[in-house]
Amino acid sequence: GREEPEVKKSINLSIDAYWQDKIYKILDGKKAVVILSEPKTGKIISLVSSPAYDVNAFSFNQDNKKIQDYLNDKEFFPMMNRAISARYHPGSVFKIVVSTAGLESGVITKETLIEDTGVLKIGDYSYNNWLWTKKNQTDGWLNVVTAIKRSNDIFFYKLGELLGVDRIKDWSLKFGFGKKTGVEIRGEVDGIVPDDKWKRETKGEPWYLGNTYHLAIGQGDLDVTPLQVNQMTNIIANKGQKCKMSILKDTKVECTNLGIDYHNWNTIVEGMKLACKTDGTAWPLFNFKTQIACKTGTAEVGDGSKDTHAWLTAFAPADDPQISITVLVERGGEGSDVAAPIVGDILKEWFDEPET
Repeated sequence: GREEPEVKKSINLSIDAYWQDKIYKILDGKKAVVILSEPKTGKIISLVSSPAYDVNAFSFNQDNKKIQDYLNDKEFFPMMNRAISARYHPGSVFKIVVSTAGLESGVITKETLIEDTGVLKIGDYSYNNWLWTKKNQTDGWLNVVTAIKRSNDIFFYKLGELLGVDRIKDWSLKFGFGKKTGVEIRGEVDGIVPDDKWKRETKGEPWYLGNTYHLAIGQGDLDVTPLQVNQMTNIIANKGQKCKMSILKDTKVECTNLGIDYHNWNTIVEGMKLACKTDGTAWPLFNFKTQIACKTGTAEVGDGSKDTHAWLTAFAPADDPQISITVLVERGGEGSDVAAPIVGDILKEWFDEPET
C-alpha cells in the first residue's frame, strides 16, 4: 500500500544527526537498540534501531529490488523499529521498578536484610541466583542497595514474594510499562505487564508464586519496549518526575510527579551508582571520572534456546543528569559484557573521557 505525502507544518526534531550516525557505526549492523534522551525533559537525542534501511530507496533513488529485500528479510527485520515496535523481556533492569515498589509500599526499608542462599526451592522447582549458576557462590546477606549493585536474584525473588504481583503491577504501570509512551512515531506497541487476571484470560490458568518470582526479575510473561526502559531510567534520574518522551524539539515539556519519597529514591540511586563501580555488575564502566548510575540486565529469551538479550540502562552525571542511555543487544549475551561496552563508547565521547 501507499499513502500519498501531504505538505504539513515544519518541525524541529530533538534527534541529533551526529549521534545517530556515530551510534549506527558503533553497532555495525548488530540487532540492537540505542536510545539517548534528556531525563529532565524527555526529549530524545538519539533513537537508533539496527540494522536499519536506506530511506532513499523508497523515494529519491527508488530501488524496487532493495525494497523487496528489506521487506523479505526475516532474519534481521530492518524495517522494524526495535526501539518502539518490538517487545522484549527486560531482565534485571526491571529490578529498579521492584525496588521502588518494595521501598514505597513499606514492605522493605534500606536496612532490611535478605540472605542469598544461592537457590530457592518451591516444591519441584528451583530458582537460582546468577552467581550460584556461574560460580557456585552466594552474596550472603544483602540490603536493597547491595542487591541492585550485585543484581541479586534471590533478594528480588523474596522481595517479589513479599510484594505480591498486584503491587508490582501497580508500580510497573506508574513507570509507564504496559502502555505506549506516546512518542510521535507510528508503530509503538504497549508491551505486557501480566497478573492473575491476564494469565487466566490468556493462558487459562491461575497465577503461581513462581510467576511472581519470574516477574520480580523481569522475566516470565513481562514484555517491554526499549523506549519504556529508557523512560523508567529517566524517572529515576529525574527524582520521580515522569516526562513525556518526545522527538520534537519545540513541544512543551510535560512532566508528572510519581511521588517517590526522597530517601527511597536516593537508596535506589545509591545501588545504581555502585553497579557501575568495583564489584558491581557493569565492569566496563568502572573507571569513569564522571559518576554514572546504571543497571545491567541479561534476559533469557524463553524460546528454548540459551540466548539472552543484553541490556544496560544508565544516566550521568548521577547527581545532576544530562543524559540517560539505554542499550539492548538482541540475543547478544550478557548485559555487562555486551551492552555495557557500547554505553561506555558513547559516554567516553559525551563526557570527553577518551582514555577511559
